[in-house]
Formats: sequence, structure tokens, C-alpha cells
Amino acid sequence: MTIVPERIMPNETEPAPGLDLELDEILTAHHGGKLDIAATVPLDGARDLSIAYSPGVAEVSRVIAEDASLTARYTWSQRLVAVVSDGTAVLGLGDIGPRAALPVMEGKSALFKAFGGLNSIPLVLDTTDVDEIVETLVRLRPSFGAINLEDISAPRCFELERRLVEELDCPVFHDDQHGTAIVVLAALRGASEVMRRSLPEQRVVITGAGASGVACANILQAAGVRDIIVIDSRGILAPGRAGMNSVKAELAERTNPRRITGGVADALPGADVFIGLSCATLPEELLATMAPEPMVFALSNPDPEVHPEIAARYAPIVATGRSDFPNQINNVLAFPGVFRGALDAGAKRITEKMKLAAADAIFEVAKDDLAADRIVPSPFDPRVATAVAAAVARAATD
Repeated sequence: MTIVPERIMPNETEPAPGLDLELDEILTAHHGGKLDIAATVPLDGARDLSIAYSPGVAEVSRVIAEDASLTARYTWSQRLVAVVSDGTAVLGLGDIGPRAALPVMEGKSALFKAFGGLNSIPLVLDTTDVDEIVETLVRLRPSFGAINLEDISAPRCFELERRLVEELDCPVFHDDQHGTAIVVLAALRGASEVMRRSLPEQRVVITGAGASGVACANILQAAGVRDIIVIDSRGILAPGRAGMNSVKAELAERTNPRRITGGVADALPGADVFIGLSCATLPEELLATMAPEPMVFALSNPDPEVHPEIAARYAPIVATGRSDFPNQINNVLAFPGVFRGALDAGAKRITEKMKLAAADAIFEVAKDDLAADRIVPSPFDPRVATAVAAAVARAATD
């Protein structure tokens, strides 16, 4: 069987910026959920039924019982992504619980099908205990081929992903971390190309040291960026600073090379790039302290850290997480192709090299048509998922 998203297939053109949506329209579209299941074999008569189910299916089960590796050939499990959440960190909504998070997970599954051609099942778990989540997914492993973790609060998300990578023999990918990081890197490469600047030479300030902030710092370092400052709600991450968990403390040791302390007002002067991944407001006067012609990625949703029109007074390139402004940093540019490539290659892990390859592929799609208001491709560009999948598969096999 295959999961078919209802009313979700992308149009040839993007919706107009600033599209007004009414509550009734949204609720009607979600009535009954956004997913359906359709058979991939005919079920039109007794013979069809005998082949698809009893007694024919017993022969398939016998074959798999003798050779478990044939599960991949005769079931959908090895091409099935489980979208898993506990509902503790839903974008823009926070800790709303598993039931309220389910519509978001359904939407994610629909995007997997529409943009990556992959079947996906949303699973919301009524527990926030890492041990219980790991145990649940380990026991469910025969049913799926990969796990997309979604909307799980930090710092638990780091431990959960690490534990699952250790205990499962399939790709595990926390999209809030790595999907965001991949697209941010691709966008920063595009912006640097437009501005004719060297990516490693950029001074980058990241506000937000949660899942996405940490992952962005990691991937930018892996891409060669040397001067990165990360800021949480208590200030700049620096060695020895109080109030840091183990993840932040480790990040503090290998970022902030000039050992700046204080807050955003201390970090931003002379910075080339601002990447906002928190709900904190960025005062306009601080933009004026940045280096000439900076890049501003105000990615908090639904309210950016600074309004794009204000940021544009100082920065020639402005990006947000919203679809009604140019340069949307949208994870759908990454995760469908990343999973498709990993599964195509039979990968057991999604490595840093595969993530870098994904970012490079997104950049290459945008490269021929780069502009200040187009530093990444459109999410509806049909080349993106294919290019990302191919690049990830090559990186996996290499």
C-alpha cells in the first residue's frame, strides 16, 4: 500500500505572497486528516484478493521467515519513514502535547510523499521520557526503514537522537536540527555568492542555542566558517559561563574564537551574518552596528526577530522562515531528498558528509539564478529533491 496525501500536491506556481487564509478554510482542509492509504495492487475480484491477502500472502510471509532480508523486497517497510514526535516543541506553539501535534506530523508525512515520493507514517507518543521513546521505536523497528524526529524539545532531542542512532540500524534524522542547518548553509552559500564573499571568512552570530541553533553552528563549522558566536537566553556561549547544559558547554569550547562575553549587543558589532533561531526581538539599532552590507536571516516563525522591511534598511540580503517574503528558509528543500538518498543508498546512518552534500546540492540548483531575493530555490522546484537525493546517495556510498 502507499500513503497518498490529500489536497497537498504542489501547484506549478507558488501561492502569492501575503495570501490570506481564513480559519474555516484551514479547518475544512484538515477535516478527517490529510492522509489516506491506497492499495498498489488490484483488488477487483476473488483472485486479486487471494493474491493480496489470504491465502497468497502466507507464501510471502514464509519467504520472509526464511530470509529476513527479503522484507525490503516484499514489504514497504524499508522505504517507510516514521515521523515521530512527543509534541513538546511544535514550531510557534511550544509544548502542546502529542494529540495537538498530530496534524503537524500528518502534514510532514504528506510533504514526504509530495516532494520525495516516500511513504511516511506519523507517530505521536504519549511520553516525554527518552528511555520510553527509545524502547518504543526499537520495538517498532521492523515496521519502518527510517525515523524523522520532529518537534521534540532541547536538550532531550540531542540525547534521543544519539541513543536512537546507537540502537537502530536505520537512518535517524532530527529535522528541526539538521534540516534547518542544511538549508541555512545552502542559503548562506547562495548569499555569499551573490555578495562575492568567501563563506569561511564570514563572522556569524546565531541567536538561539536549541536544536536548530546548535545544528546550524555545527554544520557551518563543518563547512569551514571559523568565527561563529552562539547566544542563548542568558547570553553568549563562552567557556566557563554558568547555566550551560553539556551540549552548550561543548559548543562553547569550539566556537566564539575571540572569547566575547555578554549578550547580542556585544556579539553583533562587526558581524557579517545574523541568524535568528529564537523568539527574541532584535532591536533595529543593533543592525546598524553590523559590518557593511550584512546578511540577516530572521528565521523565527511566525514572527521574525526583526521585520524584513526593517532589516532591509541595513542588509541587502534578508531571509525569513515565512512564505510571504523572499528567501524562505524552508526545511522541505532538504528532508525529502535527504531521506530519499539515504534509503536509495541503503545507508544505516545520515552522516555529516551527507548533510553537507545536501546543502551543496540545494545551492547548485539555485546557482544559475541567484539574486539577492533568491538565495535558495523555490520549494516547488522539481529539481531540488532529485538533486539532493542523488548527492546524499553518492555521499553515502562514498
